[in-house]
Amino acid sequence: MFGILIQYDYDGDEGPWLAAVEDFVTAIDGDEELRGKFSYRVNIAADGVRRVHVGQWDSDETLSHLQSQDFFKQFAAKVGEFSGGGPDASRMRLAAETTA
Repeated sequence: MFGILIQYDYDGDEGPWLAAVEDFVTAIDGDEELRGKFSYRVNIAADGVRRVHVGQWDSDETLSHLQSQDFFKQFAAKVGEFSGGGPDASRMRLAAETTA
């Protein structure tokens, strides 16, 4: 399993931010090629400003498919705007996890 951790601060209008996040998650859920292969969570830290996104996928093919979609490109651009120029992003590889 592979992943990405994206972090940035956002203290602007919650409406456009939440709409962008919900649209992205809905598009992922609606993509048959991503179902069961890619997951995405978006969190707001307790301070109400820090945003933390966590994506996980099973293969390079899944990631390539996601990145080729218009909804991904649009969301990536919005995250760039929300973060004020670009978030801090770290690619990851799963080492261990708990069972459900």
